[in-house]
Amino acid sequence: MGRRWSELSQRQRRLIVLAAAAETALKAAMVIDLKRRPASRVRGPKWLWASGVLVNSAGIVPAAYFLVGRTR
Repeated sequence: MGRRWSELSQRQRRLIVLAAAAETALKAAMVIDLKRRPASRVRGPKWLWASGVLVNSAGIVPAAYFLVGRTR
């Protein structure tokens, strides 16, 4: 089983906090872009991409949106 927060080193704690902050920033950017972008310029339904925000995806859903979910 995993270790407790208090058992982690200072470096491990920082990495976890930085990863969480990066994922939150990516998800926020994705939601803002989805809200501003017309549905005709998004591949797939907007609601489906937005539901990806609710998933703990380690940044995969926002990265996929920015790489393949938008049209030019």
